[in-house]
Amino acid sequence: MKIAAPIICHGTGVNERTQCAHYHSVRDIIAIQFKCCEAFYACIQCHEEMADHPPVVWPKTEFSAQAIYCGNCKSTLSITEYLGCANTCPTCQAALNPGCANHYHLYFER
Repeated sequence: MKIAAPIICHGTGVNERTQCAHYHSVRDIIAIQFKCCEAFYACIQCHEEMADHPPVVWPKTEFSAQAIYCGNCKSTLSITEYLGCANTCPTCQAALNPGCANHYHLYFER
């Protein structure tokens, strides 16, 4: 994990914690850098609404990429760190949405 300068998070109605019009519970604070365009989006629906191309999943061989952004503490995580964090940001201990696991296949190779 690494503390980063604030990252621009794209999406519909995105706030400073990376919550968007689609996912805005107190636990929806993770943005994902999309492999296809290297831009951070709050969720896949935001990418579908704003990007001019289909999403591409991250291959397992690139899970070391710092592609996850915590909207609570502004740190970045590798995909491996995120997938292994047990629904808690390892930097700030903020609770993350456990339901996100239902969508991993949309972002990460299985």
